[in-house]
Amino acid sequence: MGKGLFISKTVGVVCVVLAAGAVATIIALSVVYSQEKSKNADVEPTSGGTSTAQPTAQPTEPPSNEPWDKYRLPDSLEPEFYTLTLWPRLQKNTDGLYVFTGKSTVRFRCKKETNLILIHSNKLELSLLDNQLARLSAVSDPSPPRIQKSWLQQETQYLVLQLTDVLKADQIYELYTEFQGELADDLGGFYRSVYTEDGVEKVIATTQMQPTDARKAFPCFDEPAMKAIFNITLIHDQNTVALSNSNVLGIDVTKTTFHPTERMSTYLLAFIVCEFDFENRMEGDVMIRIFARKKAIEAGQAEYALNKTGPILKFFEEYYNSSYPLEKSDQIALPDFNAGAMENWGLITYRETALLYDPAVSSNGNKERIATIIAHELAHMWFGNLVTLKWWNDLWLNEGFASYVEYLGADYAEPTWNVKDLIVLGDMHRVFAIDALASSHPLSSKEEDIQKPAEIAELFDAISYSKGACVLRMLSNFLTEPIFLKGLQSYLNAFAFGNTVYTDLWDHLQAVNSSGMALPNNKKVHDIMNPWILQMGFPVVTIDTSSGTLTQKHFLLDPESTPSDFIWDVPIQWMKTGDEKPYTWLHQKEGLQTSPLEWLVANVNVTGYYRVNYDDKNWDNLLNQLNVNHEDIPVLNRAQLIDDAFNLARANIVPTTRALQTTSYLSKERNYMAWESALDNLDYFYLMFDRSEIYGLLQAYTRRQVTPLFNYFKTITDTWTKDPDGHTEQYNEVNALRMACSSGLTECNELVQNWYKEWMTSPDSNPIRPNLRSTVYCSAIAAGGEEEWNFGWQRLKEAAIAIEADKLRAALACTTKPWLLNRYLEFTLNATQIRKQDATSTIVYIANNVVGQPLAWDFVRTNWQYIFQEYGGGSFSFANLINGVTKRFSTPFDLKQLEQFKEENANIGFGSGTLAVEQSIERTKANIAWVNKNREVVKSCPVTHTK
Repeated sequence: MGKGLFISKTVGVVCVVLAAGAVATIIALSVVYSQEKSKNADVEPTSGGTSTAQPTAQPTEPPSNEPWDKYRLPDSLEPEFYTLTLWPRLQKNTDGLYVFTGKSTVRFRCKKETNLILIHSNKLELSLLDNQLARLSAVSDPSPPRIQKSWLQQETQYLVLQLTDVLKADQIYELYTEFQGELADDLGGFYRSVYTEDGVEKVIATTQMQPTDARKAFPCFDEPAMKAIFNITLIHDQNTVALSNSNVLGIDVTKTTFHPTERMSTYLLAFIVCEFDFENRMEGDVMIRIFARKKAIEAGQAEYALNKTGPILKFFEEYYNSSYPLEKSDQIALPDFNAGAMENWGLITYRETALLYDPAVSSNGNKERIATIIAHELAHMWFGNLVTLKWWNDLWLNEGFASYVEYLGADYAEPTWNVKDLIVLGDMHRVFAIDALASSHPLSSKEEDIQKPAEIAELFDAISYSKGACVLRMLSNFLTEPIFLKGLQSYLNAFAFGNTVYTDLWDHLQAVNSSGMALPNNKKVHDIMNPWILQMGFPVVTIDTSSGTLTQKHFLLDPESTPSDFIWDVPIQWMKTGDEKPYTWLHQKEGLQTSPLEWLVANVNVTGYYRVNYDDKNWDNLLNQLNVNHEDIPVLNRAQLIDDAFNLARANIVPTTRALQTTSYLSKERNYMAWESALDNLDYFYLMFDRSEIYGLLQAYTRRQVTPLFNYFKTITDTWTKDPDGHTEQYNEVNALRMACSSGLTECNELVQNWYKEWMTSPDSNPIRPNLRSTVYCSAIAAGGEEEWNFGWQRLKEAAIAIEADKLRAALACTTKPWLLNRYLEFTLNATQIRKQDATSTIVYIANNVVGQPLAWDFVRTNWQYIFQEYGGGSFSFANLINGVTKRFSTPFDLKQLEQFKEENANIGFGSGTLAVEQSIERTKANIAWVNKNREVVKSCPVTHTK
């Protein structure tokens, strides 16, 4: 699944000056990455923690020892194929509900004798057949048992069938069911999406099965290892098109039958009935089609995705040394979709913002997000779909791998972007903030610790996606890419159409590396990699240039936490005064040939998953080099130095003044990577101090540093009339504009307000360049009142493309008027105003506004039961909501409210956001301690007072 939920590839993060005198950081979620980036939160300000012990996962205890009270299927039955017919009704029935009906036959093999059948079924109304909820027949057993008793076990989501006798080992049987379900708007299972075209409301029947919602569409063995072949038939209205994973076998007016699928997992199934149109193209023997609303197709919004899908498919065929496994690659943009995208085999589903592009309104960041999410999902066609992990505890390998190679696929499709470097900001820095908490968790867990659907949903987090990506990137780097690829190709070939555990990949990498890259102390891939997978967190490597010694320890942000005694094998790439040195490895303590007279940088190009600290003399040398000639230090390491220094200061390892000193050279810096790293970290200072007297000092300091950058882009864009040439230069132009405006540069604020007023005067002619719209909209709405807000809201409702609507949706949260923010919060409870897929991120946008934060927090507490019911148990965006509304907390009063919130709602629960609640408490305690320690330090810091 795409990262769209928790990591946005849209880099236009907007900071604005609020009339109350505070900065509101508006984070454009997809991902997402988000999702997947979607995954989908942005790079978050670093967050601290206070717990002292590693959390210990407790195995899920079933309510009894009966098989139907356990959350995992027994290993007695194995499905071979399903024959499934579904009929979604796209009009309400007499009860005012949208429903679907279905018939399913599953053929399965009995592996061990049993008198019990357990098959998943959730929220389905099963018809009685011979007074039972299913009908059993035999294919090879001449005397099959009958069903003696049948019932639905709601807690574990089973249809339970007790039999009169045993099913015999190695015999084949069939189970037939008839059922009805609601085609609800809950974004899971078989659900409905709604949009309006030419004033007419249209209904789509669509699916989202991952991780455990195929059972909401039909009774099935709903675990990833229970692979089978699926024969799908859809009954639908004459004016609609039916889509599924495989090609159409035949159409009989209102009934479409599809070819049997390949052997696959239930979570990858998809079936859709809609009135969409499409664009198509052949790429070799593969038909590529992009489906979307007819108006979107007419406007050419599918062309970019169509143009890039073919090259990315070709890249992965070469990368994996394996032909694309299917005959078609359909991709569809849905108006309502909870994730950023979903890798259904042969029918990938997306949010509209993750697939549709219009150069007239879409930014450079929007284009990058589309390219990387397409690459992420297409990477899964082999890694995840062809070869699937046995159980969800190894989700990290599936999503982490796709999150790594999405950059490679996007780089092939857009070679001038240099997009591969952006993994450092988009994934590594982001996940460092979470993995440095004492409440973090390892990449892989024991199978028995991950059982319930809510526990599975919690795994779709930054650790699985971003840490997984970074650790695999590190592995590829130290093994070398050719060896990594050879082992990967061997792994995919060996397990095609099957299931694996993560150590199977280590086996294949070890086999191909037997005479290749030398690993330290004759260790194997397992020995080096398992600590990175089975231990939470990461090390900080400390280098003393006076003695040349290297040491490591577990890095935790909270200085009150006691680090574990974890040890990692750390690959060290380093350079001395610009000269790269031979690779070395650190286990406990090593030595380097160093000199305190020369500057040294370790973790060159940030390929290793660790932070680096130095002795004071080397820090001084590095700071001097940044001020004398910063370009002698590689740009990724300039970004690293800033990020490491700020986080080392958070952990009390270096002084806070040292961290601020790393930004003093920025008035000379023009590169996006270093600026973005600095702004991400300075944002934490704004969050902690935007309600205090220190805010003014921060504003003045930021304004001094960013003014040269603002003037630089003013010059090269001919006074803001054209885009800069480079991909990341376009991102840095946005940084220059948003920070100049947010820090109070009069010229900037007058500029953006005039652009918005000009647009208000001529609504059909938007003068604002797409790259700058998020910043301009937010700044103008913050400086304006009801008129500006209402204009933005009207433009949102009339937007012809979701990307433009998303920019406006984020910007509307920038207003400083509490009553407008309260109105906006109420809109999130009404799906006709704010789509369900966008509700939680809209609340977070409002919470990012210093005026809106207490309003959003009160709103969440007041409406918790409703919010939990709608978004709790399995929603991937739910943790973002909890973290988002609490990240500014930094007082004892905030902590007391948060702990009271946890206590008062214990009976309701927190579902997939349970860990987020603990992380928020941990972060708040750390924030309190940090503010108490650093208020006077920041206030008196010479850097912030330098003219």
